[in-house]
Amino acid sequence: MPKYKIYTLIALAIMTLFFTIPTLGFFKLQNRIENSQITSEQIPAYASAVWNFYTKFYYKNHLISDEVKNDLLKMVENRFEVGAPSVPVWQISLEAPNYPKEAFPNGIPIYVHIDGFSGDVGEMNTLNHYIGMYPVKRGGAFEHAMSPYYLIIATILMIAFLYYDGKGQTLLMILPIIAPFLFLACYVGWLYWFGHNLQEWGAFKIKPFMPTAFGDGKVAQFTTHSYPAFGFYLMIALSAFSALALFSKFKFLKQK
Repeated sequence: MPKYKIYTLIALAIMTLFFTIPTLGFFKLQNRIENSQITSEQIPAYASAVWNFYTKFYYKNHLISDEVKNDLLKMVENRFEVGAPSVPVWQISLEAPNYPKEAFPNGIPIYVHIDGFSGDVGEMNTLNHYIGMYPVKRGGAFEHAMSPYYLIIATILMIAFLYYDGKGQTLLMILPIIAPFLFLACYVGWLYWFGHNLQEWGAFKIKPFMPTAFGDGKVAQFTTHSYPAFGFYLMIALSAFSALALFSKFKFLKQK
C-alpha cells in the first residue's frame, strides 16, 4: 500500500473515532436536553451508548455520584448538565473567592468541543453574569451547528483522495489540514466577542477586554486558566497526517 494511503487512513481514523462518531451519534441532542425538549425515555439507545462510552473519562462535577454521572439517562432524569461527547479540544477554568476549593478543587472548568461544551457551564455562566458577559452557549453557536456537516464533507473528501488522482486532488485534504487552525481562529474570535460585548446587567462594571486565549489571566477578582485539551493535540495529529498524505501522494505520482 502506498504511504499516502496509510497516512490518509490514519487521519481518517483519528477524525472518525474521536470526532465524527460522537458528534453524529449525539447530533442535536445536547440542545434538546438543555431545553427539556426530550425525556430520558425518548433518547435513542445508540445516543446513550455513545455518550456513556465517550464521556467515561471526561470531567464531571465530583459532587455527582459515579452511578449517575456515567449514565446519560440518569443524568437527564436528575437534570444534571449533559456535555458534548466528542473529545474536548480546549479547557478553561476560573477561580473565584466565593467558590471554595472543597467544591471546586481546580476552579470552575468548562471544556470546548467542536460541537458544544461540557463541564460546569452553569456555574461559569453565573460568574460571567457578574461582569455582564453573555452565557457560554452564545460562543460559536454557528460553528457548533456546522461541525457535523464539516466532518461529513471532510470524510467524503478524504475517502475520495485515496482513489482520485486528477486535477484538484489537493483540495480534497484542505479541511482536515486546516482543522486546528480553523478552531483556533474561531475560538479567539469568540473570546474577543465575549469580552467586547459586555452588558449593563453586570454587578461589576469593567471595560471591554480580550479574555486570555492561552495561559493564565485575571478578570476583576477572578483568575482564569486557558489551555489546550487532548482533542486539540488530536487535531494537530489529524492535520499532520493529512499533510503527510498530500506530500506523499505528490511524490508517489511523480515517481509513477
